[in-house]
Amino acid sequence: MVWDVLNVIGTLAFCISGALVAMEVKYDIMGIYILGLITAFGGGAVRNLMIGLPIVEVWQQTTLFVIALIAMTLFILLPKSFIFHLKEWSVFDAIGLSAFAVQGAMYAQSMDMPLLAVMFSASITGAGGGIIRDVLAQKRPSVFTREVYLLWAIMAGFIIGMDWITTDVQHYALFGIILLLRLVSQRYNWDLPIRTFTEE
Repeated sequence: MVWDVLNVIGTLAFCISGALVAMEVKYDIMGIYILGLITAFGGGAVRNLMIGLPIVEVWQQTTLFVIALIAMTLFILLPKSFIFHLKEWSVFDAIGLSAFAVQGAMYAQSMDMPLLAVMFSASITGAGGGIIRDVLAQKRPSVFTREVYLLWAIMAGFIIGMDWITTDVQHYALFGIILLLRLVSQRYNWDLPIRTFTEE
């Protein structure tokens, strides 16, 4: 049950996140739908490929596709001023990351995958769709630009992979903790260390 709930939450959050980015870069209506769907389902598709599941499983989520299409249609019809405020609020990415990180880790754990695979599954499910979205929108993926983002997904995968939580309530609590950490790190501009070089 918790897996399904987080799947719906993550899908809704990321399809809206993708639609927001598409509007920001002035894509047409088709671009909005495509970018929204890729953001919502891209991470799960890459995860399935990497842990040996058939890619066709992505297309068997008919209900989630319908939910995402309806959500994006309603979102597109909102007043521009309201959409602008939602963009400034910037919470959809955090919700999607948190839900899919926990869900992805649970998915790998249910297949008796080793710890590293569970952590990878949490990371790519939580951040993969956003990375693909940013690339298609010709933006630098925020995951790789110092911002504390992927670290929270890795942490969720580690906690679940170590079997430190087992009940539905604990999984929901972990979702809430990861969400809070992401929002706090975003609010206070927490950054990871960066090292660069320049050619003379």
